[in-house]
Amino acid sequence: MRFFGRSKGEDTPEVRLVEIRDDVIRLGQLLKLADLADDGTEAKNLIAAGEVLVNGEVETRRGRQLVVGETVTVHGQTVGIAAREH
Repeated sequence: MRFFGRSKGEDTPEVRLVEIRDDVIRLGQLLKLADLADDGTEAKNLIAAGEVLVNGEVETRRGRQLVVGETVTVHGQTVGIAAREH
């Protein structure tokens, strides 16, 4: 996984890039892939509780399809979606 974002002295949160192999990934799947949720039940509960932000806005649809360039934040941890390099 790659990182971008924070440099010394900046307040910008660090964003960890998660590479996906397809054009899209569902939100629940991404939470598990990025280790933001241990399993599908935890992912579902985080989303239902309004604790998941997509591009800075609360998202409550577990099946929301995400594409390269979008960001997901849970409990202050942000991941960005990147295309897997071939």
